[in-house]
Amino acid sequence: DDNSVNATFEQIGREWGGLDFVVHAIAYSDKAELTGRFLDTSRANFKNSMDISAYSFIEVARRAHPLMKDNGGTLLTLTYGGSNRVTPNYNVMGVAKAALESTTRYLANDLGPEGIRVNAISPGPMKTLAGAAIGGARKTYKHTEQNAPLRSNATLEAVGGTAVYLASDAGACTTGEIIRVDGGFHVLGMPQQDHL
Repeated sequence: DDNSVNATFEQIGREWGGLDFVVHAIAYSDKAELTGRFLDTSRANFKNSMDISAYSFIEVARRAHPLMKDNGGTLLTLTYGGSNRVTPNYNVMGVAKAALESTTRYLANDLGPEGIRVNAISPGPMKTLAGAAIGGARKTYKHTEQNAPLRSNATLEAVGGTAVYLASDAGACTTGEIIRVDGGFHVLGMPQQDHL
């Protein structure tokens, strides 16, 4: 809702005068279209998923960056490995997350000269309300935990710690990145033999 976003950033400008960082953490798809074949994704759900899950980051960046110009700042978003690997029950969300990751890189290029860093954090499966909406979430969570090199799934603390790094001076030279916080699961081509 553009009016709501405008009002939020106007109020932030009035009350705080500026921003150090923004975390974009919104995504949506019709749950009924996350099962079955991706081929059957409706045009309406595709457009809605892209608008909410990817384009919204552009809208947030457009409004946030004037509040960061003086001292720079950080824009963060959340993505998932289904952006570059086919993941069961993820369908159009994988395509939307791929668009979000590309958006991250383009925004990093646009806003870098103003000292604004733009990055994405990509946790593995997590026990969250959003994660529970994905079909087979428990199975996916267990599979990742048993097969990731660290034999663990991401924790809220690990994801939060990565966000702190990216928003702090320690991340001063990091932009346009997709930082994976998934116990190393993304490096695997297939599970370890003893886990098959």
